[in-house]
Amino acid sequence: MASSDHIVLLDFLGSPFGMRVRLALAAKGIEYQIEEEDSTQSKSSLLLKLDTVHKKIPVLIHNGKPICESLIIVAYIDETTCFLELLSVCSNINFFIVIHVYPPSDKVWTANGEEQEAGKKEFIDRIKLLEGELKSNPYFGGETLDFLDIAFLPLYYWFHTFETFGKFSIEAECPKLAAWGKRYGGGIRVRLSTSRSSAT
Repeated sequence: MASSDHIVLLDFLGSPFGMRVRLALAAKGIEYQIEEEDSTQSKSSLLLKLDTVHKKIPVLIHNGKPICESLIIVAYIDETTCFLELLSVCSNINFFIVIHVYPPSDKVWTANGEEQEAGKKEFIDRIKLLEGELKSNPYFGGETLDFLDIAFLPLYYWFHTFETFGKFSIEAECPKLAAWGKRYGGGIRVRLSTSRSSAT
């Protein structure tokens, strides 16, 4: 991506999947325009035109070309941005962990009783696997950001919700992962605020 490229992100601010893309853009230092989708209204004609298959956000529009699905967009950003090599190639285990952590996390805050308890146990087991990937490194990629950092961080912002509804402490269960989120999440929020511009 060149500095003269026109980049628009079709997104909804509360979306963890959109956050993946915003994090990747911030990590690369790419300026972009944002078009907010209103989640309380029906899907916009622009979204339906750009993502004819899933009809979901986020959608990145790079010089008029739409790219859909958050992990595909993150990979696209990395491949088309040559001036910074911040994201490494992710391994199959990283994909497996991310794909298998999200589903039980929903049960922690939307289910009740035995279903919630089962979801909580599964969620904690999966994030412990994820924590094991950190080892003693600051990032999943070692000393630099990895694809998994970008893919997983949006879920970190939901940790407080999971803890409140599930009545458990992620910091007690996974202290290294909680520390990673605090260290990485705080820094990325600052960069996010300086990387995006609002649509007019």
